[in-house]
Amino acid sequence: MWSGHSCPLADGSAISRQGCWQESTSRRAARGAPRYTESLQLSIEKLIYGGDGLARTPAGADGRSKAVFVPFVLPGEKIEANIRQEKPGFARGALTHLIEASPNRIEARCPYFRQCGGCHYQHIPYKQQMQFKAGILRETLQRIAKIEPPSDICLHASPPWNYRNRTRLQLRTAPEFALGYFRFGSHEFLPIHECPISSPLINRAITRLLELGGLNCPAAVEEIELFADAADEHLLAWAFCGRDTDRTNLLRWAEALQGKLPEISGITFFSSRRSSEQRSDDDPTYAEPLAHSGAKSIRYQTKDYEYQVSAGAFFQVNRYLIDELISVVTGNATGNVALDLYAGVGLFSVPLAEKFHHIFSVEASHTSHADFVHNAPANVKAFVARTEDFLKTDYPKSDYRRSDYPKNRLVRQRPDLVVLDPPRTGAGKAVIASLVELGAPRVRYVSCDPATLARDIAVLLAAGYRIEEAHLFDLFPETFHIESVILLGR
Repeated sequence: MWSGHSCPLADGSAISRQGCWQESTSRRAARGAPRYTESLQLSIEKLIYGGDGLARTPAGADGRSKAVFVPFVLPGEKIEANIRQEKPGFARGALTHLIEASPNRIEARCPYFRQCGGCHYQHIPYKQQMQFKAGILRETLQRIAKIEPPSDICLHASPPWNYRNRTRLQLRTAPEFALGYFRFGSHEFLPIHECPISSPLINRAITRLLELGGLNCPAAVEEIELFADAADEHLLAWAFCGRDTDRTNLLRWAEALQGKLPEISGITFFSSRRSSEQRSDDDPTYAEPLAHSGAKSIRYQTKDYEYQVSAGAFFQVNRYLIDELISVVTGNATGNVALDLYAGVGLFSVPLAEKFHHIFSVEASHTSHADFVHNAPANVKAFVARTEDFLKTDYPKSDYRRSDYPKNRLVRQRPDLVVLDPPRTGAGKAVIASLVELGAPRVRYVSCDPATLARDIAVLLAAGYRIEEAHLFDLFPETFHIESVILLGR
């Protein structure tokens, strides 16, 4: 709840107890912020996916109103906002004055909230964040796909702070060493000294790096990512820099860093996207490493399983909900054949191998696939391919020569279970069409975007599947991001 006379922000802005927010003109000018040409009084109707609140302008001469999206608000609040962007069908606004604040509004814990682009909901009590996300998931499924999810979406809450096991930071070496993120809605650097949603070990590493002044970090290093093991005792780091960076300087810095921060098991350097001529959205480490010092991977121990995770490989970011996620996705599933699509390092394939005779797993990233091969039991066949390409062919391919199973015996056999965990863009038409053709009796879809989830499962429902369970995992507290698991059967 509100307390004190004002809540100062690090950029000179403030929210008063009465709800007035003002950003200093000089600060905005220094940041190159746009000059707002119109100010409106608005009533916030609801929160929408993406972190904004939805309001509507008064009706114009044609009788029509326009949707206005404003961040950092709550339903029911009456606000004054400056219009910063106007399009034919909508406008985007920035909160300048809280005329009537919600009684549920709280002060943010992070000093960089509203400046940093990472968090969107720190002004909302955590329990209410979950309720808003469940409502957004339900409304998105209804609006986009006319899907009515089960009456009760099962909510899986996380401790709202220090939950991230992986954090990627922008790095600057001039005029002095600094770590940070991008400012909200921009690519302008925002220096930070802490990140309350990152693990305690990651925060200690941030503090130590800043205390050491970066240890003469090479100017070519642009970003650094820190990945903590399950015990939050060891870190794996990977950094991004120019392709032509002197490797000797990189290794010198890595050795100095490991000497002062012994919890860093290893550092791998990759070419940054800005300096690379090629790019793959499937693999953040599409190029060969430029250099490495120490360990190339780390062991991540969940409750029942252990995974090798290399620098650059994908792994779930919430250190508190991994076991629960595995349990829901793989629980109560047995059979002969399972497909694990977008398999990463094998998070779901490894436990599924205990319940199915044969697992066929597909991962496009060569980095994650290499870890998968290391992690997978003998009855798991790992393919490095794009999922849509793999499903166009018969599986397993004709080069499957396991002595305990005749070649091609499983070609186009219907799997008993399909698990898919696609990127934010969803599975897409080709993959979903292939799944309809396969006709597995059970499909478990792990989604990080409710809109693409709705699009994809609408096709599955039209083909005769039904939603048996709907789960919302809050893998990203304090943000608008929604992770859901939909269990489908036919």
